[in-house]
Amino acid sequence: MDYSEEQIRDILELKEWISEEIEKHQKDIEKLEKNRIILDSVIKQSSFSKASSFISNREQKGATLSDKTMIPIKRSTDNKIIANAHVTPDEVVIIPSEDVTLNTETHPFKSFFLGRIIGGMENKDNLEVQNGKISEDAVINCIINKDGNKIREILIKNYRERERVNEIINTASWSFSRMIENSEK
Repeated sequence: MDYSEEQIRDILELKEWISEEIEKHQKDIEKLEKNRIILDSVIKQSSFSKASSFISNREQKGATLSDKTMIPIKRSTDNKIIANAHVTPDEVVIIPSEDVTLNTETHPFKSFFLGRIIGGMENKDNLEVQNGKISEDAVINCIINKDGNKIREILIKNYRERERVNEIINTASWSFSRMIENSEK
């Protein structure tokens, strides 16, 4: 098939655009991987020893607010703190920084953070309820407190496993970073 000069020019422009998009996304992936490593290191140093003690103390009654660990959630592009996660034996509370506006309608909050990550944990818990491994009141529960569509705080109750704290925080960092980028476009 013969192509006109205009079609060839369009094909070359498309190829150039695809190459630029690939390069841009590779840089984003590298930034995400770098920040994930940093977050993992911070979490391991400051939180997981405490989070693991929270879980082992879970059987104890009367956990207080002093049994809390605060973990900063940083933007992937510049490591700016965009929220803080307060981890207790019973819940993770994520509070956006004062100067950060996170809208529940901004992608990928609903589709990825709530749908895929929290929803996936909830589905797994519901299967464990059906199989008699946990009770219904032990299923993970996410509550979004907001002003209009602006997120004031995210309460995640019954996380039950310290690995989930890591996943929630890593996902929040990635999702919130993308939400900020998407709201600036």
